[in-house]
Amino acid sequence: MSGIQGKVVAITGASSGIGEATALHLAERGARLVLGARGADRLNAVVDAIRTKGGTAAGVIVDVTRREDLQRLTDTAVDRFGRLDVLVSNAGTMAVSPFDDLRQDDWDAMVATHITGLLNGIGAALPVFRRQRSGQFVNIGSTAAYVVKPPQGVYAATKTAVKVLTEGLRQESGPDLRVTLVSPGFTHTGGVGKGASPEVAAAMIRQRDEIAMPPSAVASAIAYAIEQPEGVDVSEIVVRPTVQA
Repeated sequence: MSGIQGKVVAITGASSGIGEATALHLAERGARLVLGARGADRLNAVVDAIRTKGGTAAGVIVDVTRREDLQRLTDTAVDRFGRLDVLVSNAGTMAVSPFDDLRQDDWDAMVATHITGLLNGIGAALPVFRRQRSGQFVNIGSTAAYVVKPPQGVYAATKTAVKVLTEGLRQESGPDLRVTLVSPGFTHTGGVGKGASPEVAAAMIRQRDEIAMPPSAVASAIAYAIEQPEGVDVSEIVVRPTVQA
């Protein structure tokens, strides 16, 4: 199946930011969506917005750190639509801080969300894709995996793991599956600065408002990878604001 029309796409972290923008963009292109997020109210608002415009979407409460939640997401796609064509692993947290702050709970949250969460998605979707002999993983990384800047050391490390895991999966995927890494630069989302110290958060939000690109830019990059003809794998996309060094 080429293009986007009719494809069944599951997205984690779909209630805001890049996930929400991707859901809305793909819905306009005719995708059938299964959206996962932790917050029911915001998730339901996205689902309702898609349905109001004539799109097809279902919402599932998902915490990506829980294997059973990712399994429920993929099961919902198969039960409702008979298949799953794409899993967009987008859920993330950016609670950055200097190492001296010793915010180990935040470190654990980034590891659990970006690494364990990604692996949970692979564990849930890979058997489906193998049975179908088709499917695509789209994993959301970050330019932090290419250029490490303080105080983003732990965040950058987890996004580097996303990059490495995606490449390893791509090499094992065989001729039937596609695996794409999309690495955004500074993006204007509500998650910027969340969990950081007040000083770091204020600096990040100020910079976001000055230079960040809209989430729709990342959504377009994701759509580009999905819409390629069967047998064509866009392995990696880096998308950043032109002013970002």
